[in-house]
Amino acid sequence: MRILVTGVKGQLGHDVMEELAKRGDTGIGVDIEEMDITDPDSVGRVIRESDVSAVIHCAAWTAVDKAEECVDLCRKVNAYGTENIAKVCEELDLPMMYFSTDYVFDGNGTRPWEPEDERHPLDVYGQTKAEGEIAVLDHVKKSFILRIAWVFGINGHNFIRTMLKLAKTHDRLRVVNDQIGTPTYTYDLARLVVDMIKTDKYGIYHVTNEGGYISWYDFAVAIFKEAGITGCTLEPVTSEEYGAKAKRPYNSRMDRSKIAEEGFAPLPSWEDALSRYVKILKEEGEA
Repeated sequence: MRILVTGVKGQLGHDVMEELAKRGDTGIGVDIEEMDITDPDSVGRVIRESDVSAVIHCAAWTAVDKAEECVDLCRKVNAYGTENIAKVCEELDLPMMYFSTDYVFDGNGTRPWEPEDERHPLDVYGQTKAEGEIAVLDHVKKSFILRIAWVFGINGHNFIRTMLKLAKTHDRLRVVNDQIGTPTYTYDLARLVVDMIKTDKYGIYHVTNEGGYISWYDFAVAIFKEAGITGCTLEPVTSEEYGAKAKRPYNSRMDRSKIAEEGFAPLPSWEDALSRYVKILKEEGEA
């Protein structure tokens, strides 16, 4: 297949391009230099000239706290940019895959969120990603929406890299212990993405690595153990004590059962993903 991939400088876009190449598919990778998703003319021109059979839309504003200060810009990227792509996909009858987030939910309760649950975002980032979902559903008949969470990959910054870096300069780190979910390794996700885009099993999916639900504190403990870090102590704190600018959902548990129900292979456990990822970082001298 010949597929347009946006946001190739990011963690997911990079890994999707790598996976397409492994399978002999042609990935047309674009970032803001090649296609400004906030400009309808740029989007229309690039997609038409690329002559692709599908679009995998990885580009997004992901700076959650900064979004509270840059509301218009965040919306321009996550909502209007997505709508621009969706309209062209509708016109050309192209399947489109959009990546959303656990932040479209309000985080109440302890029940895992199901794909069809109502959206009630708590912050600007979550609201604009929800608006992106609506744009895709309104315009694209052949659409995939994958809600992912706690993303980490080789090509970019993430929680794991941050923890490992801070451990080198701090003897104590405070980590939130009342936000519960599961991580997503973009290397594993990319394989599912390419499997899925080649089918007509459209719809909304919740996709993270398998394994038990954990807090950010639990994740940090697992990271330190995997990396063999002993010189830095982790201190569990509440979200209120931590004091981030944007409000996060406490309950980010997501029901992933639809993946297997539709015949796709679930992602490996997050513990397995973490082990493989930290091994790569050690080889690169980061851990």
